[in-house]
Amino acid sequence: MATKTPDRQRFSFGSLEHALDLPDLIEIQKRSYERFLTDGLAETIQDISPIVDYTGNLAVEFGEFEFDAPTIDIDECRETEKTFSAPLSMTVRFVNRDTGEIREQRVFMGDFPL
Repeated sequence: MATKTPDRQRFSFGSLEHALDLPDLIEIQKRSYERFLTDGLAETIQDISPIVDYTGNLAVEFGEFEFDAPTIDIDECRETEKTFSAPLSMTVRFVNRDTGEIREQRVFMGDFPL
């Protein structure tokens, strides 16, 4: 004779009452890049400045830098699949230590992704 098994409580994990909030998975990368733009780039420029030729007579000194306004807005970059970037320019001094001549000018260093 067949015996009846007791009713078992069944759990369904297919639908949850509430889902956990998703963490911002790239928050660390965003903060790291922001720190690079504010502090790291200045430190790197200070590390390589001045650049002196092998005779010690000529030197290139890098001064302050700044990001100009982006040439293309972020929405247009998304539509045209371009990189959202801003021009980076800095003050550069060319020093001739023999003659004492110093030339200073603003130099475009390239487009920097934001």
